[in-house]
Amino acid sequence: MTSATQRLPRLLALVPYLLSRPGIPMVDAAADFGVSPQQLRKDLELLWMCGLPGYGPGDLIDLSFDSDSITVTYDAGMRRPLRLTASEATSLLVALRALAETPGVPDSDAVQRALAKVEHAVGRARPAGVVVGLGDEEAVDAEVRRAVQQAVTGEQALRIRYYTASRDEVSERTVDPMRLLLIDGRSYLEAWCRNAGGVRMFRLDRIDEARLLDEPARPPSEAEQTDVSAGLFQPAPGQLVAELELGPEARWVAEYYQVDEAVELDGGRTRVRMRYADESWMARLLLGLGGQVTVLSPEELAHDVRRRAGAALTRTRHLPST
Repeated sequence: MTSATQRLPRLLALVPYLLSRPGIPMVDAAADFGVSPQQLRKDLELLWMCGLPGYGPGDLIDLSFDSDSITVTYDAGMRRPLRLTASEATSLLVALRALAETPGVPDSDAVQRALAKVEHAVGRARPAGVVVGLGDEEAVDAEVRRAVQQAVTGEQALRIRYYTASRDEVSERTVDPMRLLLIDGRSYLEAWCRNAGGVRMFRLDRIDEARLLDEPARPPSEAEQTDVSAGLFQPAPGQLVAELELGPEARWVAEYYQVDEAVELDGGRTRVRMRYADESWMARLLLGLGGQVTVLSPEELAHDVRRRAGAALTRTRHLPST
């Protein structure tokens, strides 16, 4: 498990999935959900504590998984499988359209058929109340998305105002769009950044403003699309890695920033491995978390955080006590 936003949809899907497959082996169910049997067992143990208001013995979801198989004995009304929200359907349509327009796709007819089915389903859908989104797609500004899509399809240069989380700074950039990607539920613009002189990935929910320029996009010949088959974020040579133990109130760090792994610990704590490029930025981030984080490694980072905290305390000693 890497984040709560990935775990919650899995928990909601588990009960209807298991109801349709009574007695399914633990390893088979774990494989279908793309998690380890140990993680699936943790999910099932959490489901035991979920159910209907009243939360008595007859209200909670009941499962049997003492052996290597799983059976739902009481579903607490969670029989209906999940359906796509409006934002999820839109994300799927964007991904399918991008795939349909990609030259060399082996089975383009299958892509077109899937696209037609999703478009038909979305067209027939009717509003059914307020949907609360769990993903970062909800945070993407509609004008930004529209401008980026127009820039990609029309092959136009783009001026963006972008927030770089790893350096905690906002910059103005002129980019030559190459393609739109949807990876792990997030939309990215891959483009040649004229400021950096290289290909960069820009998360759409971190683009504050996007303005089409009256000039064509001209990525240079050396601009190559990023290979994301092994994941978007790959370790760079010499890149720093911190091992952190996060308290329950600091868990958002593992959901907002890219982490290599997240392991649940007792008491709602989480151990993560997080790559970073700037030690000063990382130290400021950790100081802001107060007692909700422990730096396990590297020692240099832990020492820097202690030094900065001590210096801050020294500067406050002249203040009157309250």
